[in-house]
Amino acid sequence: MKKIYLSLITVFLISTLTYCQNSTSSPYSFYGIGSLDFKGTSENRAMGRISVYNDSIHMNFRNPASYTGKNMFSFNNEGRLVKFSVGVGHSETDLRTSNSNSETTNTSFDYLGLNIPMGKFGMGFGLIPHSSVGYKLQSSNQNSQLQYKYSGNGGLNKVFLGFAFQLNDNISVGFDSRYNFGNIQNTALEFLYDNESQPLAYQAREVNRSDLSGINFNFGLIFKTEIKNDFDLHTSFTYSPKYNLSSRNSRVFSSVIINPNTQLEYPVNEINVDLESIGLEKTDLKMPSKINLGLGVGKSKKWFVGADYSFLNSSVFSSELINIENSLFEDSRLYSLGGFYIPDYASFGNFLSRIVYRGGVYFEKTGLNINGESIKEFGISFGLGLPAGGMFSNINTMLEFGKRGTINANLVEEKFINFQLSLSLNDRWFIKRKYN
Repeated sequence: MKKIYLSLITVFLISTLTYCQNSTSSPYSFYGIGSLDFKGTSENRAMGRISVYNDSIHMNFRNPASYTGKNMFSFNNEGRLVKFSVGVGHSETDLRTSNSNSETTNTSFDYLGLNIPMGKFGMGFGLIPHSSVGYKLQSSNQNSQLQYKYSGNGGLNKVFLGFAFQLNDNISVGFDSRYNFGNIQNTALEFLYDNESQPLAYQAREVNRSDLSGINFNFGLIFKTEIKNDFDLHTSFTYSPKYNLSSRNSRVFSSVIINPNTQLEYPVNEINVDLESIGLEKTDLKMPSKINLGLGVGKSKKWFVGADYSFLNSSVFSSELINIENSLFEDSRLYSLGGFYIPDYASFGNFLSRIVYRGGVYFEKTGLNINGESIKEFGISFGLGLPAGGMFSNINTMLEFGKRGTINANLVEEKFINFQLSLSLNDRWFIKRKYN
């Protein structure tokens, strides 16, 4: 079984490194380092993006203190469950302005992780997306002889390694270190037409690319205690300090010939700009700190209701290369409410009774302010946890409906449907062999 786990990790790691970027078509990914991805599992997302709940058979990327816990132990520390989690996603988005609309689709690998408990200690590692860039925009002058086309792709991912320690039956603490890496490419095309509205043979193009990397840390605490009537009280706290991302930048100007049938661009007369001479070849991006608080109550293996509050100090974000007119970054806030219900967890002969039914809602102030409008997002989500074989493994589904942005101030409103499918696999490692 362990060989299967290692093979899955290798395959999905290669796949994720290849495909997890470009998981968005949002025009709002034009700003900053792109649209920030939700850094959690489909189980979290199905419950309105809460992260306060923690158990022994699902990973929780959002709080490193979850890598250990009293319920992960067994007699003589044998037979502890090792958890492996991987998820893929698909989105359908309707983009609407005051005078037009379009539809986009995206499919991506979303995350993978492995959690190994070791007595009172626990270790977790994996790969999650951090941000995604994928947009196509255009604007024209009044006489339509000049049109600007903008496009972007790329994004950032995080490789994380974390450790946790169980202080007592109620409290666990943990931290993880996260290596951020990726690249973002932004292209601006100046499209010229003649007096008969025919495109000229040569067009002007500017391509800016930034290769980004940096390390940040995340600290977590979980407190869980039993209250009257067999109810459990759950509380959680995480804190990520501010940090810097290093950026190596390049800029290329060129004339391009565009194939009218395929729209492929063929560059000629490329000029590489000497960014070093103006101090822009190597720059730093100042990234914000983040705090998350969670509170919930439930009955073990039966039901749970919880709420989360996240604060991202995104108003401190700055970059020497990113300075867009009529836009600014303000502090971001996320409010989440959700939970689950299980009809009868102990009914092993009844599949339907062991299904986990999840649901939740969230509201987010994204931290973007464009043309004087704060960009907000709202969503409602549902999900199922389907038992899959022994060792409490399960298949999880998530369906999320939401809206981002507004058509006011010449902006874009996005209505989206997100679907996520994940596997939560569990196996017993480190079992001491016994001989007669």
